[in-house]
Amino acid sequence: MAASELYTKFARVWIPDPEEVWKSAELLKDYKPGDTVLQLHLEGGKDLEYRLDPKTKELPHLRNPDILVGENDLTALSYLHEPAVLHNLRVRFIDSKLIYTYCGIVLVAINPYEQLPIYGEDIINAYSGQNMGDMDPHIFAVAEEAYKQMARDERNQSIIVSGESGAGKTVSAKYAMRYFATVSGSASEANVEEKVLASNPIMESIGNAKTTRNDNSSRFGKYIEIGFDKRYRIIGANMRTYLLEKSRVVFQAEEERNYHIFYQLCASAKLPEFKMLRLGNADYFHYTKQGGSPVIDGVDDAKEMVHTRQACTLLGINESYQMGIFRILAGILHLGNVGFTSRDSDSCSIPPKHEPLSIFCDLMGVEYDEMSHWLCHRKLATATETYIKPIPKLQATNARDALAKHIYAKLFNWIVDHVNQALHSAVKQHSFIGVLDIYGFETFEINSFEQFCINYANEKLQQQFNMHVFKLEQEEYMKEQIPWTLIDFYDNQPCINLIEAKLGILDLLDEECKMPKGSDDTWAQKLYNTHLNKCALFEKPRMSNKAFIIQHFADKVEYQCEGFLEKNKDTVFEEQIKVLKSSKFKMLPELFQDDEKAISPSSATPSGRTPLSRTPIKPTKVRPGQSTKEHKKTVGHQFRNSLHLLMETLNATTPHYVRCIKPNDFKFPFTFDEKRAVQQLRACGVLETIRISAAGFPSRWTYQEFFSRYRVLMKQKDVLSDRKQTCKNVLEKLILDKDKYQFGKTKIFFRAGQVAYLEKIRADKLRAACIRIQKTIRGWLLRKKYLRMRKAAITIQRYVRGYQARCYAKFLRRTNAATIIQKYWRMYVVKKKYQIRRAATIVIQSYLRGYMARNRYRKILHEHKAIIIQKQVRGWLARLHYKRCLKAIVYLQCCFRRMMAKRELKKLKIEARSVERYKKLHIGMENKIMQLQRKVDEQNKEYKSLLEKLTTLEGTYNSETEKLRNDLSRLHLSEEEAKIATSRVLSLQEELAKLRKDLERTQSEKKTIEEWADKYKKETEQLVSNLKEENTLLKKEKETLNHLISEQAKEFTETMEKKLIEETKQLELDLNDERLRYQNLLNEFSRLEERYDDLKEEMTLMVNVPKPGHRRTDSTHSSNESEYTFSSEIMETEDIPLRMEEPSEKKAPLDMSLFLKLQKRVTELELEKQAMQDELDRKEEQVLRSKAKEEERPQIRGAELEYESLKRQELESENKKLKNELNELRKALSEKGAPEVTAPGAPAYRVLMEQLTSVSEELDVRKEEVLILRSQLVSQKEAIQPKNTMTDSTILLEDVQKMKDKGEIAQAYIGLKETNRLLESQLQSQKKSHDNETEALRGEIQSLKEENNRQQQLLAQNLQLPPEARIEASLQHEITRLTNENLDLMEQLEKQDKTVRKLKKQLKVFAKKIGELEVGQMENISPGQIIDEPIRPVNIPRKEKDFQGMLEYKKDDEQKLVKNLILDLKPRGVAVNLIPGLPAYILFMCVRHADYLNDDQKVRSLLTSTINSIKKVLKKRGDDFETVSFWLSNTCRFLHCLKQYSGEEGFMKHNTPRQNEHCLTNFDLAEYRQVLSDLAIQIYQQLVRVLENILQPMIVSGMLEHETIQGVSGVKPTGLRKRTSSIADEGTYTLDSILRQLNSFHSVMCQHGMDPELIKQVVKQMFYIVGAITLNNLLLRKDMCSWSKGMQIRYNVSQLEEWLRDKNLMNSGAKETLEPLIQAAQLLQVKKKTDEDAEAICSMCNALTTAQIVKVLNLYTPVNEFEERVSVSFIRTIQMRLRDRKDSPQLLMDAKHIFPVTFPFNPSSLALETIQIPTSLGLGFIARV
Repeated sequence: MAASELYTKFARVWIPDPEEVWKSAELLKDYKPGDTVLQLHLEGGKDLEYRLDPKTKELPHLRNPDILVGENDLTALSYLHEPAVLHNLRVRFIDSKLIYTYCGIVLVAINPYEQLPIYGEDIINAYSGQNMGDMDPHIFAVAEEAYKQMARDERNQSIIVSGESGAGKTVSAKYAMRYFATVSGSASEANVEEKVLASNPIMESIGNAKTTRNDNSSRFGKYIEIGFDKRYRIIGANMRTYLLEKSRVVFQAEEERNYHIFYQLCASAKLPEFKMLRLGNADYFHYTKQGGSPVIDGVDDAKEMVHTRQACTLLGINESYQMGIFRILAGILHLGNVGFTSRDSDSCSIPPKHEPLSIFCDLMGVEYDEMSHWLCHRKLATATETYIKPIPKLQATNARDALAKHIYAKLFNWIVDHVNQALHSAVKQHSFIGVLDIYGFETFEINSFEQFCINYANEKLQQQFNMHVFKLEQEEYMKEQIPWTLIDFYDNQPCINLIEAKLGILDLLDEECKMPKGSDDTWAQKLYNTHLNKCALFEKPRMSNKAFIIQHFADKVEYQCEGFLEKNKDTVFEEQIKVLKSSKFKMLPELFQDDEKAISPSSATPSGRTPLSRTPIKPTKVRPGQSTKEHKKTVGHQFRNSLHLLMETLNATTPHYVRCIKPNDFKFPFTFDEKRAVQQLRACGVLETIRISAAGFPSRWTYQEFFSRYRVLMKQKDVLSDRKQTCKNVLEKLILDKDKYQFGKTKIFFRAGQVAYLEKIRADKLRAACIRIQKTIRGWLLRKKYLRMRKAAITIQRYVRGYQARCYAKFLRRTNAATIIQKYWRMYVVKKKYQIRRAATIVIQSYLRGYMARNRYRKILHEHKAIIIQKQVRGWLARLHYKRCLKAIVYLQCCFRRMMAKRELKKLKIEARSVERYKKLHIGMENKIMQLQRKVDEQNKEYKSLLEKLTTLEGTYNSETEKLRNDLSRLHLSEEEAKIATSRVLSLQEELAKLRKDLERTQSEKKTIEEWADKYKKETEQLVSNLKEENTLLKKEKETLNHLISEQAKEFTETMEKKLIEETKQLELDLNDERLRYQNLLNEFSRLEERYDDLKEEMTLMVNVPKPGHRRTDSTHSSNESEYTFSSEIMETEDIPLRMEEPSEKKAPLDMSLFLKLQKRVTELELEKQAMQDELDRKEEQVLRSKAKEEERPQIRGAELEYESLKRQELESENKKLKNELNELRKALSEKGAPEVTAPGAPAYRVLMEQLTSVSEELDVRKEEVLILRSQLVSQKEAIQPKNTMTDSTILLEDVQKMKDKGEIAQAYIGLKETNRLLESQLQSQKKSHDNETEALRGEIQSLKEENNRQQQLLAQNLQLPPEARIEASLQHEITRLTNENLDLMEQLEKQDKTVRKLKKQLKVFAKKIGELEVGQMENISPGQIIDEPIRPVNIPRKEKDFQGMLEYKKDDEQKLVKNLILDLKPRGVAVNLIPGLPAYILFMCVRHADYLNDDQKVRSLLTSTINSIKKVLKKRGDDFETVSFWLSNTCRFLHCLKQYSGEEGFMKHNTPRQNEHCLTNFDLAEYRQVLSDLAIQIYQQLVRVLENILQPMIVSGMLEHETIQGVSGVKPTGLRKRTSSIADEGTYTLDSILRQLNSFHSVMCQHGMDPELIKQVVKQMFYIVGAITLNNLLLRKDMCSWSKGMQIRYNVSQLEEWLRDKNLMNSGAKETLEPLIQAAQLLQVKKKTDEDAEAICSMCNALTTAQIVKVLNLYTPVNEFEERVSVSFIRTIQMRLRDRKDSPQLLMDAKHIFPVTFPFNPSSLALETIQIPTSLGLGFIARV
């Protein structure tokens, strides 16, 4: 397309800049062809006129759209050029904190100079098994790709890591090796992977050093081959090294250090074992103090020394060898302190007993004199003689340094050899992955021999890299069958020829080294003469004759010739070496053994072993006269050979490239220096890769991706069913130049810039659509606003006018009201005045009248009271006078009567003394007595009357007396009071006198007291005021103290509550941690136990010769799997007879609701059958009654045959009806069933079809039997009817007329007679059978009554249980009932079969008898012989036995019990046909019987066999979810049974009295309960692992990649490494796949009767796995962090929550495990700009860690132009707000974490005595007790 279409206004371009290398600008106007100046606007705000080059007219580079910036792969950029690459790397590194980026096949790694949490084992697990393009760029992705290609293509792999010093090469190589060690694992127990990783600290200590650019710089190159066996497990490794920097041993520049091992030795000098080394501080030794920086910040050399020694021990270098190494290294340090004194200009000497030299000699075990002599002298050999020559001080110092370097190089090689020996494996190597950690291109101010060799190696590697990239491009084009032209790329073969060809630089250097007087100057002249002006890549500096310039692929480098020859020769005096070889220290001579066969240079390589899995190189032939002395080969020659060997190895492998970039020279974290980055990008070949890609078709889209992305550019008529043709049609319209794209088989290839053009068109189309939408919406909003305003104005007008009208009406009403108020007010005032006056008058009158009445009343009252007083006084005086008179009179009467009585007494005494007196007295005594008696009677009467009167008088007298006494007492009291008053008056007068005196005295005292009181008052007031002040202060203090106390109490209470809550939470966490730790230990124990069993089996197999035919599985399986398979094959050979009895097909699991419906239908059919049977019985009774009448009417003889035909028709109709109902049932099942269950081929469908087919076949059999019966009856009828079955009189007459012979008539009569007898006998037999059936029905009624009572009892028990247990009990009971009914039906079927067989036999007998009748032998056959057996069998029901819920078995049958019930049991059939947990119930009932017998040996043996058998089953079929779920459910049920029937009160709360009777009586099985609990934990963990293995492949595809809501997320352009398509293909997992799998898991667990609480825990674990894996992949995939993907994730999570709601599992805690994923999805969707947004994010994302939040924000990537990136300042704001949050620094969630499981006690309501054992289990040898 024309430039004018791209360089339009607002287009953004890149222009060169001296500071920033490239600067972004924006066009202010369109570019037109011919313009020489571009009007630009810089990002800084300045305007600029950019002039085009007048020669090339080259326009500036266009900038990529913003949505392409920050891509994982640089080749995904539409415009591929240097500024785009640099900007993309900078955005990823600075803004997103991403250090890895793909560039085609290259991984670009930028050193962050900061520890990042992206290398943990969780990250390794996340990348393991993933495609390289599916995850964000990482060194682990490259390692995984190499490992996968090695296994898939069976080709060796190489990972080439290169870069400058300090760029992170060593760390990258280390992490790659760690990945291989973690993922593959070793094939043996020798911990090879640990040894491979342990080689790193050793090689770092002896080969790494601090430089100005890197604190841990590798000063040598190394190539590590990691060997793998056929199962691709690590078996060993081999290391080759290149070009060790020996000069660092003797010299370090400013701010640099020697190799780490020297400083580690000095830091550990005080250790006891290092005393003999006589080391000190690093500043003491010359070889360690030259750099002036002996310490690295953050590095403890003493601790590093411990790690180094541990690594040596792990690699098999024992203590003696380690001390030998340290002795040699210490000797090198002491050798550096050896000083020389000059004797003259040509000689020097060492002082005698020089301490450093003596220590060196002691450590090396050499003679002091010899070493001191040869350090100051050298031997010269000529053709005729040899002589010794002293050397000057400078040469002696150089010789000392050369010796130190040589010793160190030999020690380095020796250590590498021993490391290789430790990593060597005896197992044959199948393949290997090589990791090359080699120096990158180097250029300094002064470049010498080392830089020359390094750059030479990089030239070779760059050539190999270019060829590989070109080859991949070519293969891609050929694979897609598109035309391609040869891509021109930089070939550096001329530069390589300049260095290594004949008469090349190395060749001339070696030749000059052989010359006796060769020097650097003569070598330089030879170079000038040979290559100057002849090779365009070779130049000579203008100002120097001792340097040369080579044009390398990356840059021009000027090399100084000084030192080239010396470094190439690597000269050391032979005499010094001989002295060392003669050492008494045994290890030292080993270092100098002849190693001519070594394949790497003496300064670098060091292994004499042939590398693993590599074609051996033919050794160079040695001429017969060649000397065997050391150092004949130059360093350059050896390096060239080793480099050729390395290139051969790399060319034989598939390479993977890692280019390490150093972002700045100051080691600042996440600081990007554009200049330095561009230099390294040019040097490492990244830009060359970009150039090669840009020359062809860099952008590649699949047809589906192109259609999904650019569907918006198509019209509806353009969309065809063929996606490929659709894309072709659209592209031809969009891009007119057909050279800009090519159509491949599966992809569309675009030239550079075309994707950006398409994105621009797409953005313009979307922008136009957005503008149209905005226009329409804004117009609609304004119209709505106008209509609202108009409506509001009308409403306001209406309300205002109404308000005014209301105001006028109100005024009129008020005026009228005012007039009325005035009228009434005036009336009120006048009326009020009148009422007041009237009331006042009435009041005055009332008061006056009352006053007068009161006075009158008061006067009357006074008079009345005076009269009463007078009356009382006068009465009192009269009574007083009367009493006195009466008293006096009585007294006088008494005196007089006493005197008269005394006189009479004297007379009576005198008369009594004379007899005559007595006689006189007795005369007439009787009369007198009579008279007296009458008198007495009269007197008595009078006395009574008088007594009554007296009583009344006494009453009145007493009342009067009482009154008088009261008056008298009152008067006495008044008199006494008067007396007291008078006495008191006198005493008061006396006291008054006294008081007056006292008053006077008191007044005088008062004055004194008042004076004192005033004084006291003042003092008291003062004191009171002081006290008040103190009181107020005390009150204030009290209030403050109370406030403080209350606050402290409140705070204390709050803190205590918080502490209590925290302690509670901590205790819960500790409990969970302890439980998790225990379960992990249990898991480890089970793993070790399995390992022990495997080893035991291996030992058994090694001892016993294996049978032929037994073989192990493929090598791709693990060792455990092969062992399991082996054991299973052996078991299969042993179990053939038993397995022959099993059905060929396993019964599939059946839906419970469907099963209940079918069972109900079967019950209805049984009822209909029973009704038919009753109808048949009634008809039989009718037939019997008709037969009774037939006896009376002998002319009707054929009723029995009619009855038989009727019965036959009824049976036939019954069979037809059953057949039709079964067909209808089959049809309804196929039409209305659930698609999953009733689909053809489904397991449940097959089972039902099989059952229905069997029933229909049975009906066919019955039909055939009925037909046989019919035929027999017809034949019988035909045999008898012509003779004796005439029912009609006309027929009988006709027959009689036909019978002309009398003999025939007689014979017919005899036949009729016999027929009657036969019918009578049949009638009797049927009557008996009817009686028997009646008895059987009565028995069935009785059993049904008992069953009804039992059901009512169970119902009452269930009503007492909680709802969940009630539902479970009802389900179990229903299943038990249905199972029993099935068993009963099976028994009835068997009985019917027996009956049919008997009937067949009887039919045969009847046929025979009828044949005999036909030949005339019936007279000889008695009726008793015709019927041997009754036609219908008698059904005698068995009474239900009262079982005790125990099962009895013999001791010898234990193995058979375990085998049939555990080992050979198929969970699928058990789950469908039997009650859940039946094996557990059977085992517990067996345990109960053993407990009942008090047989501890039997209990122990049964429980042990059960546990071991379950372990065997899980070991054999441990990857089958149904098996693991089945045995987890049964193990838990067995555990609950042991608890429920243990007899402990805590477990017996929900038991029925009957269940309490079934408790164990003799044994306490608490220990076995713990063992079973541990076994259940192991099964649960195995179940979780099976779940994880099944779910893991589905999660990422279903939760992240698949577009559940189609069209929400657009597909972005991708690079060379394509990601997995989000379009659902046939093999792609979707969210529905996950939900179907979850449904499958849940249904299986429910069918197995697993406890609901345990199901909740399993579901919680499943959801945690889903959430953790999804979040981990989201955190590692930049392309998934977008707004639209957040919507997809939230929708998927809502579907999972809906699934939980459907299954009633919302309270299982599963939703909470998805909270981190939910918050991550919300974080992708929320606004991310202001501080309020940051605060909202911090409060919302409480389940995410700070690292996760920052990672998501860094990864957030817009998919469309309308989205914005998250600014760096916003991310920093988030980090500042979250800095106080204490959370884990770990980035990823632990997807392998298993929550600790608990098994809540769940009692069963199922009664043990009701459990039936089906015959399908093969347990006929056990009996119910």
